[in-house]
Amino acid sequence: MSAALLLGIAGLALLDSLNPATIVAVTLILIAAPRRPGLVAGAAVLGAALTVFTVGSALFLTAGAAAGAVNGIVTGLRFVAFGAAGIALIVAGVRRFRDRERRPIVLPTWFSPWTALPFGVVLTAADLPNAFPYFIAIERLVATGTGVGAGLLVIAGYTVIYCLPCLVLLAVGLLARRRVQERLQALVRKLGTGTVKRSAAIGVILMLCGAAVISVPFWIS
Repeated sequence: MSAALLLGIAGLALLDSLNPATIVAVTLILIAAPRRPGLVAGAAVLGAALTVFTVGSALFLTAGAAAGAVNGIVTGLRFVAFGAAGIALIVAGVRRFRDRERRPIVLPTWFSPWTALPFGVVLTAADLPNAFPYFIAIERLVATGTGVGAGLLVIAGYTVIYCLPCLVLLAVGLLARRRVQERLQALVRKLGTGTVKRSAAIGVILMLCGAAVISVPFWIS
């Protein structure tokens, strides 16, 4: 395995790590978890890491033999991910046709490390169809004939880099808990209070964007 290949895969992992889904999820948990926010956020990151490593290992080990099945799973996840995002945009657009009070940002009381772990798994799995650097990295491992042991080590390293922004955010939240908590609480008060004024123009734009997002899998499948 060449240094150029490792550097290329590390670059792909770094690009993939700038994923807003997991970063926003960890931020939300640190802000609004009912108790033990650090532990709950860590469990969500662990769930994301398990998904990245498990799916990547499965793709690497079964490349060719299960290519059709993997493609079917990826296509299905793509429809789910884009469909959910499109529906969320349409609902947000409909809500902009009237004034509404902002609701406080809270997580349910049952949201704990035990529920955050599968939450991280599902959130990351739904987002994987859009993780093009991820699939390019695995394709490079297969194309270069990388051995099983070395390939799994590389995928483990990719997983660590993928989770790096969330781990940094988590570490900052734990080490500077009081300062971070004060700033996050200010953000909570800003986003969770007041009135959102109606805007028909924004509502229409959001609904059109939602319809466009829903149609994306039909164009790329």
